[in-house]
Amino acid sequence: MELLNSLLFMLNEMSPYILLGFLIAGLMHAFIPQKTLARHLAGTGWRPVVKSALIGVPLPLCSCGVLPTAIAMRRNGASRASSTSFLIATPQTGVDSIAATWSLLGPAFAVIRPIAALVTSVFGGVAVGKTESPAADTATTADETACSEACDTLSGPPADKSKWTTKLLKALKYGYIDLVGSIGGWLVVGLIIAALITVYVPTDFFAALGNRPIFAMLAVLVIAIPMYVCATGSIPIALSLMLKGLSPGTALVLLMAGPAANFASFTLIAREMGRKAALVYLSSIIVGAIGFGLLIDYCLPRDWFAVSDVHGAIAHHCHVDLFPTICSIILVGLLTYTFIKRHQHKHITKTEMTKEYTIVGMNCPHCQAAVTKSISGVKGVTQVNVNLSTGIAQVEGDHDPKQLIDAVRSAGFDVRS
Repeated sequence: MELLNSLLFMLNEMSPYILLGFLIAGLMHAFIPQKTLARHLAGTGWRPVVKSALIGVPLPLCSCGVLPTAIAMRRNGASRASSTSFLIATPQTGVDSIAATWSLLGPAFAVIRPIAALVTSVFGGVAVGKTESPAADTATTADETACSEACDTLSGPPADKSKWTTKLLKALKYGYIDLVGSIGGWLVVGLIIAALITVYVPTDFFAALGNRPIFAMLAVLVIAIPMYVCATGSIPIALSLMLKGLSPGTALVLLMAGPAANFASFTLIAREMGRKAALVYLSSIIVGAIGFGLLIDYCLPRDWFAVSDVHGAIAHHCHVDLFPTICSIILVGLLTYTFIKRHQHKHITKTEMTKEYTIVGMNCPHCQAAVTKSISGVKGVTQVNVNLSTGIAQVEGDHDPKQLIDAVRSAGFDVRS
């Protein structure tokens, strides 16, 4: 019962802010033209690095969702520097996670988190730019079509003739269906892990590490970098670790490194941008996370980062607050709907023209949509069914397999035979 109470308490605390964040994310998706973003993210020099960071910070894309977009930018002529800046900034935070951070961790974390993402991404982008030769930094336009298609997952359809009502409906669909489906599973995982830590880990378990923040940060990095956790799903985990004795700076390390870095991202970046750029990308995240973590622990007032004890809050709030409860019910309903929708797959009747491909690198509906779009654009393809759970793409039509593989790779994924 205590586990359930902890889970429900954190859900009620977060759900109103998460729903608001999803709405803002949907409005950004529907009303900001894709061509505008693509134009500002491409180019050379330090200005595109800063632009990429500023645009990436509020965007609600997880690390797997941002990869196809950033790779398409790179193939469309963006420098490694601006692409890396976008890759570092975007998954660390977003309008949805900023709102949720405020709800559980307070305003100081909600303000410092996007600032840390911005500074880290600019530093990483500039550092990658220093490793580039002028020739490698020259823009090309060979893959403009691929970039346009992949970026559609970021900013939606063109806005020129769309009516406000249509845009609003698309904003609601993206925010409360597509985005919930993209990060919902990781949000649930994060809440469950946080509840387990809150209930079953002894209060003084991390007391020794709490007195040695640098060792605690290194330990968190060892755990956070290999795993995958979305920006919103990392929030309840950070809260539960702080309640068990870890410092606020250590919690920030988890909030930064967990969403921004994982083995899949590093491998794909190394393939597309080179091993040197991938190492700079990873080093920037590590240095930035530890640097801002130490800043919080040693330079800022501790009471800015005080968090409420979940056990005490539950004990003193036995009554049910109507509005957060309604928001939680809505959020659970959306999570249930998108889970069912995600596991309902259309079936193609197999014929002699049907081929199956194993897609590597898909982790969320953003990835699924990007792969489906890239395959659908191949000449001769008449029908596509991409199964996110199995990674199998069933393709109907008389098409060239090599063209299909090239199209999938242009979208930032790979095909395994």
